[in-house]
Amino acid sequence: MTNDLEATACGGGVPKLTWRIVNIGIIANPHKPDSIPTLQALRAALGAKGISTVLEEQTAILAGENDGIPAASFSRHVDLAAVIGGDGTMLHALSLLGDFEKPVAGINIGTLGFLTSCQDHELDVFAAALADGRFITCVRTLLDATVHRSNKPPASFTALNEITVARGATGRLVSLRARVNGELLNDYRADGLIIATPTGSTAYSLSAGGPLIAPYAAVFLITPICPHSLSQRALVLSDSCIIDISSEDLESGPMLFTVDGRDSVRIEPGDHIEVKKSARSFHLLRLEGQSFYQALRQKLGWQGI
Repeated sequence: MTNDLEATACGGGVPKLTWRIVNIGIIANPHKPDSIPTLQALRAALGAKGISTVLEEQTAILAGENDGIPAASFSRHVDLAAVIGGDGTMLHALSLLGDFEKPVAGINIGTLGFLTSCQDHELDVFAAALADGRFITCVRTLLDATVHRSNKPPASFTALNEITVARGATGRLVSLRARVNGELLNDYRADGLIIATPTGSTAYSLSAGGPLIAPYAAVFLITPICPHSLSQRALVLSDSCIIDISSEDLESGPMLFTVDGRDSVRIEPGDHIEVKKSARSFHLLRLEGQSFYQALRQKLGWQGI
């Protein structure tokens, strides 16, 4: 496999990577009824173009085969990972793939599909584009979050969309202190706090009132969830910043820390979470003619007057 850096823009303003594809690893969502027919159709379309496939372990079991390999070993065996599902499946695949610095393509059989590369009825187009090299890979920023708890070793996580600290089972507002590069930013009274990447600006942060951010912007986003004060708004920061979130209120009770909607960790008063840009990145595959702005128009139903 080879890769070349091109000077054209991935949605605007940054270089894009192109790759030569020979072998593809496939991960499918076992909980979606269309996964098996889409998997079969994808393998047939790729095979017709001379591209071989390898299945992830659980995907192989789903297909009635026993020669699957762990997704964490894909980087040694394949040129690209194809994920059958929706945005949630893509986020789960990130945790399965580990340190995978190669393209990841999503085949959308879900709903919104901001992270996916094509729909399940476009598999022949997808396979032809891979065979001919008519695609780009957009480098997406990842977050590294480390949870520091009393009398426990630190726990580290990586997120593509966001990390969230939110109220637990009490239903009460929580008090969260945010520091940026060691300096106090704010004491929030809210249902919680979201720290999102540009990719995550179209996810939970958007639902909480945060702005949309182009995926190549070198920024992070802090969005309070239902803040007690309407003056506490979303804030855009450079992604070179280190953000520290803690709870100083002993009466607010335990909170929940989540990563891309998964990996829930109970957070007690006195614990704190350090968030920074990851040294890793996520190479999201886009077919020619696709862009972030096109996705906004399609997925959000934007229309002219």
